[in-house]
Amino acid sequence: METINETIMEAEVIEALRSCFDPEIPVNIYEMGLIYDLKTNPEGVVSIQMTLTSPHCPAVQSLPAEIEGKVRGVSGVTDVKIDLVWDPPWDPSKMSEAARLQLGMM
Repeated sequence: METINETIMEAEVIEALRSCFDPEIPVNIYEMGLIYDLKTNPEGVVSIQMTLTSPHCPAVQSLPAEIEGKVRGVSGVTDVKIDLVWDPPWDPSKMSEAARLQLGMM
């Protein structure tokens, strides 16, 4: 069962993720739907399964490091594990309604 502290930590991690942007798209990675899974545990370990818009994305090297740095800055986080996956591939249907609105796709 998830504790209140884990719930708070997860909310703070999501806020940290919302401060990370794909350099080519002016929408944060969370709203873009690039985060497929996010887990926290009582020891402060955050596990993130994510993708990028394309395996050829120029941010393939820099974005995971930026994400790790920002998530490590969240109170209570002791470790960050990022799993960059390509299956299922990202497509615009994974974006939030807010992201689609921001990009004029609605």
